[in-house]
Amino acid sequence: MNSISVGIQVKPGAERALLWMWRVSVALLALLVLGMAWLVAFGDLFKPGSDLGYNLGLAGGLMMLSLLLYPLRKRVRALDRLGRMDSWFRYHMFMGMGGPLLILFHSTFRTGSMNGSIALYAMLLVALSGMVGRFVYRHIHNGLYGRALTLSELEAEFKARQESIGSVFSLQPDIEKRLKEFHQLAFAELHSTPRRFWRFMTLRHKGKKLSRSVRHDAKKILAAEAKKQNWPYAQLMLNYSLAKRHIDDYIYAIIRLAQLSSWVKLFSLWHVAHVPFIYLLVFSGIAHVVAVHLY
Repeated sequence: MNSISVGIQVKPGAERALLWMWRVSVALLALLVLGMAWLVAFGDLFKPGSDLGYNLGLAGGLMMLSLLLYPLRKRVRALDRLGRMDSWFRYHMFMGMGGPLLILFHSTFRTGSMNGSIALYAMLLVALSGMVGRFVYRHIHNGLYGRALTLSELEAEFKARQESIGSVFSLQPDIEKRLKEFHQLAFAELHSTPRRFWRFMTLRHKGKKLSRSVRHDAKKILAAEAKKQNWPYAQLMLNYSLAKRHIDDYIYAIIRLAQLSSWVKLFSLWHVAHVPFIYLLVFSGIAHVVAVHLY
């Protein structure tokens, strides 16, 4: 058996280190914010109506109001020259996280008057809806800020994965059979809506389970071959790493291609629900500001 060979670049150690540094930084920042939230909620540091509380609410409110700039940038042609859409989307995402956070600190994590409670819950509803939209968005775009995926692009990607997976098929005929059965499951025509929904909900889990099983078998086969041919340990690990990458990429390509149309429909439905939430937030926020200054 020949060693598996394909042009896959291993991620440099420096890039992996930067990725871990980023994750650690995000975790530390989250812990810092949680610590500050605990102090504000239970330490009685300030009141919502104090200067600090008022300014936090003002800043958070303006940040939330500025979220409307992103849809304006998309729809008003006169604003085409005001930066790229991906930059505006980053701004929209940042303000959508920072604004609610400041308003929560402004409220000291408590609800007071009726109008304030309505505004706070409307803001939380919009923030939660935005998080759901971000999750769906990532399934139909190349990365978080990339352009929308097309069916032809995913079909080309899947074809490339089919060509590269051949080296893994050669390890054991049973591997090819199991992967092709998963492909048939993903694209089988189902006339029952509940069955289609169940497949959509479980396909990724089944893919991960199959990937672990196939990788386990491939590792045992490669280990036996390494012992037979007296491979160095480094060669065994390289061959297994390449086989693992091929298996994961092939299964992931099947899932993306099979589920693209469903994610596009979900994103359209999310957008229909998200827009009224924003109007509710704007009106409740204005009512809260008016009530605060009048009374």
